[in-house]
Formats: sequence, C-alpha cells, structure tokens
Amino acid sequence: MTNTLIHTDSRRSGERGFDPMSVRNDFPALAVLVKGKPLVYLDNAATTHKPDSVIDAITRFYSTENSNIHRGVHHLSELATEAYEASRRKVQRFVNAKYPQEIVFVRGTTEGINLVAQTFGRVGLKEGDEVVISMMEHHSNIVPWQMICDQTGAVLRVVPMDGRGELIQEEYLKLLGKRTKIVALTHVSNALGTVNPIREMICQAHELGISVLIDGAQAVAHGHVDVQALDCDFYAFSSHKMFGPTGIGVLYGKRELLESMPPYQGGGDMIKSVTFSKTVYNDPPHKFEAGTPHIAGASGLGAAIDYLGGLKMEAIAVHENQMLRDLTSNLLDLHGVSIVGTAKEKSGVVSFTIEGIHPHDVGTILNEEGIAVRTGHHCAQPVMDFYGVPATVRASIAFYNTKVDIEALITGIKTVQKVFH
Repeated sequence: MTNTLIHTDSRRSGERGFDPMSVRNDFPALAVLVKGKPLVYLDNAATTHKPDSVIDAITRFYSTENSNIHRGVHHLSELATEAYEASRRKVQRFVNAKYPQEIVFVRGTTEGINLVAQTFGRVGLKEGDEVVISMMEHHSNIVPWQMICDQTGAVLRVVPMDGRGELIQEEYLKLLGKRTKIVALTHVSNALGTVNPIREMICQAHELGISVLIDGAQAVAHGHVDVQALDCDFYAFSSHKMFGPTGIGVLYGKRELLESMPPYQGGGDMIKSVTFSKTVYNDPPHKFEAGTPHIAGASGLGAAIDYLGGLKMEAIAVHENQMLRDLTSNLLDLHGVSIVGTAKEKSGVVSFTIEGIHPHDVGTILNEEGIAVRTGHHCAQPVMDFYGVPATVRASIAFYNTKVDIEALITGIKTVQKVFH
C-alpha cells in the first residue's frame, strides 16, 4: 500500500527520517486526557488538530488586526486585508496555481463543490447532458450534482468500483462521451483511503473536451498537490483537514473558467457597482466571495501552510505509509476483523468491521480507552451499500501519529472483543 502523494520542503527531518515525537508538542490537543488516559487520536480524516502557530495566528488577528477587509483605509483594515490576501498567495504557492486570482476562499470543500455545481453547472448543463462522478464519492460530491441535474434535466452517471475499492478504469472510459460536460472525482476516498489515478483520468476527460473537478479534501495534508501538473479545472479542499481552522477552505479554478462563471451569491465585496437597474460584478476571485469572509480563518490557514512548509514531506509520506502498513498488518492478525477497501494505492485511512459487533459499539468502548476513531457511513453511504455493511470503524492517520497509537488501537480492539465475546 503506497501513498503516491508527495510533498517537498524541509525541516525536522534528517537522514534518519521523520520523528513524529518532534512535532507532537506543537499540538496542544494531543496532550488532552480522555477518561484519565492519554488521547490516541485516529480520526484525522474527519478533522486534524491544530499546531500552536495556527492557534496563535487566529488569536493575533483578533487581538491586534481585527477589522473588515477591502473596504477601509484605516490601519487595522489595511493589516487585515494584507493578511487575508497574503494567505491567498500562500495557498496559490501551496498548490502551484498560476495566479492568486484562481484561489477562491470558501467555507470548505462542500461549499467549493456546490459553487461549481451552481455556477459552472447551472450555466453549462442542459437536458440530456451528463455529469460523471464515482461510486466512492463523499456525499458532498454527490448531492450537489444530483441537485443541479434535477434543476437542468442533466443525467448523473456513476463510475463503478471493484471489491478492492478501486475505480474500474475501463468503465470510466465508457461513460465519457459527447454528452459528458463535467467529471467530478475524489482524489483520495475518505471511506477507503484509495488514491485514485486522477492525473490519467483528467487527461482522458480533457481529450474529449470535458472539464474536471477534483475533491482534494483527503489529499492536501498528505502529499504535494500541483494543480498545474494535474491540469484539473477545479480543485476543492478544506483547511480543517490540513491542520488549519474550521469554517474556511479553498476552491481552485482555472482563471478563464472563473471569469466565465456567474456569481454564486450576491452581496458586498463581489461587486464593482450597484444601481437599481444593474449590478456590475467584481473580478474573480472576489466575484465568488460575497459578504464578510472568515478573515481570521484565512490567517489560520496561512499559518497552517507555513507550518507544513517547514516539514520535510517526503519523510512524512514515508512515516505515514509505515503507519498504514503497521496498522493494516496488525488488524489482519486479529481474528474476526475485516478490512473494507484494499486498494493497491492507499493513503492513511483504514476502514474495518469486527464480526458480530456494531461499529458504534466498537467506537464507544474504544473511547473508554481514550481512543478516538470514526464510526458510521462516513458520508459515503453508497460505499457502505456496495460492501453490504451499515457502517465501518475508520482509523485515519496524520504525521503526528506513532506506533504507540497503533498498539493502543489494537489493544483496544482486543478489549472490545473480550467485552462482547
């Protein structure tokens, strides 16, 4: 199982590789006690913890820079505006967008996808057109497309997957055609950890003139994402899954596409002029950022990018892959435990079931041991339906996880089995 996402940059890693203990003290939440026991946090696919530098950036904004942006000529407004736009430029460099104007701040991946569906999709889709998604999508990359198909008369087509949790590429190619107007795919499955071959899939769609949106929520914290190298038309991700604050995320869109799309919402800051007879809209990205945004969140996101930029991500990828291998092999050694999703290319997510025990019961007992995992359908009910299970237990890894965390989870599962059997 190999995570094919690779970052660059350097810090806290030498010839001997990455030491997770060197960064754990940066994350105050990791010192929390649960039921009197040290927290073992394996719910990183849901949200990651925040380093002190991110928390400090948010505190600093509210303490010394708090003001609205783009509208004031006074000192604090200028500071806030510069901090906000500096974060946009950091995001641009982080994903290697060509222009800062291609970076739209949204509330998260969900809003980014909805923005594309309700602008690009609403204008570009008509009755009989087709939207292609995959069976492993998060609900956030299913429901918005169902909604726009209902509004326009377009048809939703679904790429199937096999028992390993890999998209069937031959079937994907069969779905692409003259009626296909957009393909929307996840980079990494949040329920299975599958890393999809999106570069190849984007190329195949582009050969037919089809635009492509990528849900990158589970990818950006685990490897280098280069939107120009991928050549995707849109790429959406969330701050809170990459060690930044909640309530803010990013939609990358190619400049010419953003310029051609209508606004998503109306209000302040997304206009050049307003009269009762006509409104002239602002240029991207401001055209899509109506109202007062999450300014403090942008500062926090910028700090998270700075933090990640200080890490040697190639070594982190090796560490996370080793954690994934250790977790997988230890789970397979346990009687009655079945892993759901065994793709060849995986990121640090493992979903599993325990024979005769409901996942919610597993999660409840693990919590008594201080172990945080996710249980349920993970906003991917079609995946659960495919495997014929109501839910799974999901353990998900970040670079601050250690072998001690894996050992604690395995011991906790044995405790669960003793309680029920």
